[in-house]
Amino acid sequence: MSDGAVLVTGIVGRLGKTVCRLLHREVPVVGVDRRDFPERPRDVVFHQIDIRRKKMRDIFRGGHISAVVHLGIMHDPRSSPAEHHAWNVVAFGKLLEYMEQYKVPKLVVLSSANVYGPQPDNPQFLPENAPLLGSARFHEIRDLIEVDMLAQSFFWRNSACDTVILRPVHILGSVRNAPSNYLRLDVVPTLMGFDPMVQVVHQDDVASAIQRALRPGIRGIFNIAGPAPVSLSKLIRTVGRPTVSIPYTLGKSMLTAAWRWRLSNFPAPELDHIKYVCMVDDRRAREQLGFEPKRSLRDCALALDEE
Repeated sequence: MSDGAVLVTGIVGRLGKTVCRLLHREVPVVGVDRRDFPERPRDVVFHQIDIRRKKMRDIFRGGHISAVVHLGIMHDPRSSPAEHHAWNVVAFGKLLEYMEQYKVPKLVVLSSANVYGPQPDNPQFLPENAPLLGSARFHEIRDLIEVDMLAQSFFWRNSACDTVILRPVHILGSVRNAPSNYLRLDVVPTLMGFDPMVQVVHQDDVASAIQRALRPGIRGIFNIAGPAPVSLSKLIRTVGRPTVSIPYTLGKSMLTAAWRWRLSNFPAPELDHIKYVCMVDDRRAREQLGFEPKRSLRDCALALDEE
């Protein structure tokens, strides 16, 4: 890593805290988040601010920032499209503006393999240059694709900055994301006649990939995957939860009603992830990043109930 501090946005999230614990022993870390971070390590400088505010400019102006790790993506499906766009797209655009102005030499953006989208005609493994079709059936992911595209545009526009875009598969752990929350259900629903192959990765391995991406000279887009792909049914058996199989049409109507009445935090388009395949080719990360996942499928399953 270069000399100077690493600025981490979204540092108070569970993945952000994991990244912080990994990095702060090696380099100075500056954290930014709207939420408070009372348990932060003593050597971590923290700013409780909205990254859209002008105070962010002062952080870049006041200290030598050698790299930015952007984790500050809002994934709340109940937030309005306008709020999603303002927080994810507009805020990220301001961050890129400050990076360009103060000539920060490294950017690592955590995107997601979900930008490719689960599709009935997907090839077995999607490479990094596959089209980003995630919003075709799930409009709520549109702003995540916009962030990914903004980062790609920044990559081509600023050759002096080593820009890295990481697209991990379903992240499992103490994180409160859709796949982890789905597998934490007391009874896990599946769709009759569908048992897609899936890929998961432990949150600690994602943090390790971010650490590797910060090395000088690393740039480009990398798919990040964990242990070998398994069928959804095998994943759920490994987690150890009972299942109930329901027809797709019934499941969609039930989930739509539950979403409307706020009895579920899963919008109906999420069903595509347990219906169709969306797996990635991660050879580039293994060859160029030297990334090798350390956590097994069982480790990923056990991490769901850890805090």
